[in-house]
Amino acid sequence: MIRRDIRLTLIGKPGCHLCDDAREVVQAVMAEIEATDAPPRIVLDERSILDDDELRARYAEEIPVVLIDDVVHNYWRIDPVRLKTALLAG
Repeated sequence: MIRRDIRLTLIGKPGCHLCDDAREVVQAVMAEIEATDAPPRIVLDERSILDDDELRARYAEEIPVVLIDDVVHNYWRIDPVRLKTALLAG
């Protein structure tokens, strides 16, 4: 079985309670997946719209945003079951 790397990106900003909630969901899902046999390698990258004008222009009204391999998976409220399913579908 070939394992693939998955790039998971969480876009938000400091002081955003929905971003904090999304981070907790992402971390819990990653922990669940990492506990399975032969999990995919998931690399989490957190980005702030305050540090990037392009991200701010694109996502300011949608944070938090979760991208899987640079494709928008979801925004605002992140569903753990949907996220886990998407990460394991690869």
